[in-house]
Amino acid sequence: MSNPLAPGSLTGKNVLVTGSSRGIGADTVRYFAEAGARVVINYRNKEARAVKLADSIRAAGGTAITVGADLTSPASVKAMLDTVQTELGNLDVLVLNASGGMESGMAEDYAMQLNRDAQLNVLETALPLLSEGSRVVFVTSHQAHFIRTTPTMPEYIPVALSKRAGEDALRAKLPELTERNIDFVVVSGDMIEGTITATLLERANPGAISSRKDSAGKLYNVGEFAAEVALAAVQPIPENNTRYVGDTSDFLAE
Repeated sequence: MSNPLAPGSLTGKNVLVTGSSRGIGADTVRYFAEAGARVVINYRNKEARAVKLADSIRAAGGTAITVGADLTSPASVKAMLDTVQTELGNLDVLVLNASGGMESGMAEDYAMQLNRDAQLNVLETALPLLSEGSRVVFVTSHQAHFIRTTPTMPEYIPVALSKRAGEDALRAKLPELTERNIDFVVVSGDMIEGTITATLLERANPGAISSRKDSAGKLYNVGEFAAEVALAAVQPIPENNTRYVGDTSDFLAE
C-alpha cells in the first residue's frame, strides 16, 4: 500500500499513535513518518518490535521515539506523556488505536478498562500537550460502533460493548475539545484482514472472516485501513465526526 499522505505534508508535526508497535498502528506510524512527522511509537510489551520500527524510520531519515506504557495504568500513561513533552514539547495528532479484550488470562473487566477507561484517561492526560488546531482520532469497528442496533458475534460482544462505551465517553468530551480548538474524529472500519482480532475471531468462530467478506464484498487489509486512519488525521471532519471505512449496508443506524 502506497502512502496516502504527501511527502513533507506533516513536516514539523508531532504524532502519538497508541498500540503502534505492530499491525494497523505500525503502518499508520510509517505513513506519518514518511510524510515528515515526528512520531511516538507506543507499545505495551512488544519493545523489540517498537525499536525495530523506530530504527527503520530513522534509517529512512525520519524521527521516531519509542515509549512503553500500560494504558490501563494512569501512572504509566502519565509517564509516557511526560516523556513526549520532554522529547517533543507538544502533540499535533493523537491516534487512539490501542484496543483489546479478547486476550486470555486478563481480568473480567479488562475490555472496559482498556477500551473505555484507558481511552478517556489518555485523552485527558494528553490535553495539556494538544495544540490548538490539533486532532484526536479514535479507531473502532463497525461491529462496535453499531452494537446498539446490530448484533455481532458472541465472542466479540465484550469488545464491541466496551469500545462503544469508549467512543461515547470520548464524544462526551467534544464540547471541551471544540472550546480548545481540537478536532475529533472516529474511524469506524469493518473487519480487517490480518489483524490479531480477526485471527482470534476466526479461531473462536471458524469461517467468521470469510463469511463477513462474502457479505461485504471486500475487507480492507492492515495497510489499507491504516491509510484511512492516517487520512482521518488530515482530511476534513465528516458529518457526525465519523469516518466510515468499508461497507455499512448490513448495519442499522442508531
